[in-house]
Amino acid sequence: MTRILITGMSGTGKTTLLEELNRRGHNTIDTDYDNWTGPDGTWDEVRMDRLLTRPDLVVSGTVENQVEYYDRFDHIVLLSAPVEVLVDRVRRRTNNPYGKTPAEQAEIIGYVQTVEPLLRTGATLELDAQRPVVELADTIERLMVRSA
Repeated sequence: MTRILITGMSGTGKTTLLEELNRRGHNTIDTDYDNWTGPDGTWDEVRMDRLLTRPDLVVSGTVENQVEYYDRFDHIVLLSAPVEVLVDRVRRRTNNPYGKTPAEQAEIIGYVQTVEPLLRTGATLELDAQRPVVELADTIERLMVRSA
């Protein structure tokens, strides 16, 4: 029963990594979609409590109250990349509208300075989000095998 949280700033490739892991047959939940967060931007506690009873699961997201769930994950994996890479990625992506405006891009830059250090403190592993997604997925799969 391995549960892994993939976290990081917008543009690090959390969704892309989950898509690759899902393609490989793993159970994945991207909490950026399907109402996993409430209006205040925190995870819905009832849904998360229920979700985290499931074995062998990879969850992605970056929310204010995620630290309250760290003890239920075997690994907290932080994806990180230089801010220029993040801004370029969110500007070009087509699967999420966030990050298109200069104000949102400035917000991401601010989060890299203020939020990412907090995420790094709680992470059990940090991965370079510039690596190919297949390599990142291979690393996550190795974590799943080691924890099993």
